[in-house]
Amino acid sequence: MNPAALNCRLGCGACCIAPSISSPIPGMPSGKAAGERCAQLTPENRCRLFGRPDRPAVCASLRPSVEMCGVNRDEALAALQQLEQQTKGE
Repeated sequence: MNPAALNCRLGCGACCIAPSISSPIPGMPSGKAAGERCAQLTPENRCRLFGRPDRPAVCASLRPSVEMCGVNRDEALAALQQLEQQTKGE
């Protein structure tokens, strides 16, 4: 599968939950901790800030890929949690 052709999985929201974000997010001026649900994630697990200039740069830089998203939401959460641990040096 071509990673560039991969689209976000509707209803997933893993990338808005698993990673920590140190920059301010509207409604979360101090960012968010890993595993914490982003205040901008809708009940349907869609980003309210998608495509807006106030979306944090780290969020805008994320691109869906097989490695990051897996084949389902559980795999996406696990992959992103592992990446979070690796980048935090744990």
